[in-house]
Amino acid sequence: MKICFLAGANSIHSYRWIKFFADKGYEVHWISLVPNIFGNIKGVEFYRFREFPAKPLDILFNAIPVRKLIRKINPDILHAHYAGVNGVLGALSGFHPFVLTAWGSDILIVSKNRLVKLFIKFALKKADLITCDAEHMKEAMIELGADSSKIKIVYFGVDIRKFSPGLRDEKLIEKLKIQNCPAIISLRNFDPIYNLETLIKSIPLVLKEVPEAKFIIAGRGPEEEKLKNFAKNLKVLESIRFVGWISNEELPAYLRTVDIYVSTSLSDAGIASSTTEAMACGLPVVITNTGENDKWIDDGENGFLVGAKNPRALAEKMVVLLRNRILREKFGAEARETVMEKNDYYREMEKMEKIYQNLI
Repeated sequence: MKICFLAGANSIHSYRWIKFFADKGYEVHWISLVPNIFGNIKGVEFYRFREFPAKPLDILFNAIPVRKLIRKINPDILHAHYAGVNGVLGALSGFHPFVLTAWGSDILIVSKNRLVKLFIKFALKKADLITCDAEHMKEAMIELGADSSKIKIVYFGVDIRKFSPGLRDEKLIEKLKIQNCPAIISLRNFDPIYNLETLIKSIPLVLKEVPEAKFIIAGRGPEEEKLKNFAKNLKVLESIRFVGWISNEELPAYLRTVDIYVSTSLSDAGIASSTTEAMACGLPVVITNTGENDKWIDDGENGFLVGAKNPRALAEKMVVLLRNRILREKFGAEARETVMEKNDYYREMEKMEKIYQNLI
């Protein structure tokens, strides 16, 4: 089977999806408008097209050359990830069978723009099959005109072999200067949608009860300096470690070394990959009750759910966990069981493999 992907080469989600099929021995071609941050992948032919400052220009100037390349490759399956530019380019290629995977913000947020909404409706209409990772995403796409019979739920999945409980990394503890300190980690990027301001607002409240607590805030994005200044103004900067972007290879060590994972996102499609990776490592999680998070976290059983933009509630739940090792261990064990049962990367990709085979 020959598969051609239209997907951003700066996303770990694209990389993991594509690498699975390359590792299975399929002929894989990867088209992207952004640079490949992962380097060469054995069995993958990579093509880069120019990215323009405005999304309509991406479509205008790339539609014909991308169409020509797809025709030349002549794959058995064309699969676009993200219903925006990639989805539209896939739809405009006229190639079939055409699979489209919606990621979340493309449907829930970006499609609120009138022009973008027209583009996305066009891509959804042209797709032979659509995947997403949440029922409310499915409903949103049906409202945009997608055929419900063409939509399948396929999770991005977490590699439960790689992300698993283990010993703390002593070198990392020393590097982060968190010896004898409980540590909380956040892995969402510095964008408004992830609402890291709420996390930083909660820190003084946590420190009042657990003064030695440390916060590992990883990620990148446009609000980085603003958030650092906010932390400085709240006089909590010394309790925070801004560590930048953590590679997927380094991430398991970080998750095994900390005590709690938090996410303050205002919107999620399905459950965030970083949340499931933390759960797979046996970490207790405190996350916002948004999207379908309540289908993965049974509040008080395998984690805590809190309302968005509620720093006091967030702090209270973190303090409860910081003071109760047995509860942390219980939540962590239950969380890993949840992920193993419902969100195994290999099982989800094998599900996708069967979907491809049925389309040919």
